[in-house]
Amino acid sequence: MKIFSGTANEPLARAICTYIGIELGRRTIEPFPDGETFVKIDENVRGEDVFVVQPTSPPTNHNLMELFIMIDALRRASAKRITAVLPFYGYARQDRKDQPRVPITAKLIANLLVAAGANRVLTMDLHAQQIQGFFDIPVDHLYAAPVIYQYIKSKKLKDLCVVSPDVGGLKMAHAYSQVLDSGLAIVAKQRKSATEVESMALIGEVKGKNCLLVDDLTETCGTLSTAAALLKQKGARKILACVSHAILGDIGLQRLRKSVIDELITTDTVSRPAFRGVNITTLTVAGLLGEAIKRIHSNQSVNSLFAFKGARTS
Repeated sequence: MKIFSGTANEPLARAICTYIGIELGRRTIEPFPDGETFVKIDENVRGEDVFVVQPTSPPTNHNLMELFIMIDALRRASAKRITAVLPFYGYARQDRKDQPRVPITAKLIANLLVAAGANRVLTMDLHAQQIQGFFDIPVDHLYAAPVIYQYIKSKKLKDLCVVSPDVGGLKMAHAYSQVLDSGLAIVAKQRKSATEVESMALIGEVKGKNCLLVDDLTETCGTLSTAAALLKQKGARKILACVSHAILGDIGLQRLRKSVIDELITTDTVSRPAFRGVNITTLTVAGLLGEAIKRIHSNQSVNSLFAFKGARTS
């Protein structure tokens, strides 16, 4: 088995290798003067079971192309099996035609991964679980919930209520409420645009409770900040938010700083610089991904990684 990393999140790849107890594979990735990407695998991979760690976070198109080129290089170097490890799967929000003449880009990315030479995909917290069906190759879909759950449990919060910031995240929020033995509430929202959200109503009781907003992804913090404001208006005490993938741009940081969210809990699926003026706790999923890679390599079941405290996160 060999593990290689693109440039999107090399620290996570190194942490995975440390967990497994192997060295990160050697490769050269350099840009040509015109911006094209050059990749060379600097060690023998003939007949090897190879894993390529590369989240497709911003710059999304660059990281995707880098991943395709690495997979192609490994395939042409006669790797026995190539598993694309995408801790974050970009373009996942475009998973259906909800307007005339728009693409289903999540399916396009699946097609391109297979065309490049990937034999298997390992990913985490997809925006929509049906994306697994876009592939004609095996997909192992992990959840960051076990890692986040352990952290929240250690905080020993009383009168906890898990809140879904939209109807689409109800299934995930329900799973969290089960394992945390807490209440459940839902914020019904209406989206104005890609960056603006208007929350309309709250279903559930949050007065005097510590609230945990649960979502898979935040970029502009529009959904989370608006939902948090509504919870505070309804009498919530402390408000925490946990998301698997925090891809924070300038708009997201500004909103997070101004919001009533006391702490944002996320994971290291995507690489981010340290931000000032915001309380962000980053938990590592290297052990979870490393264990999945070990089991995939040895043809063992990864089913137990999907469940915790007797409850599935799916």
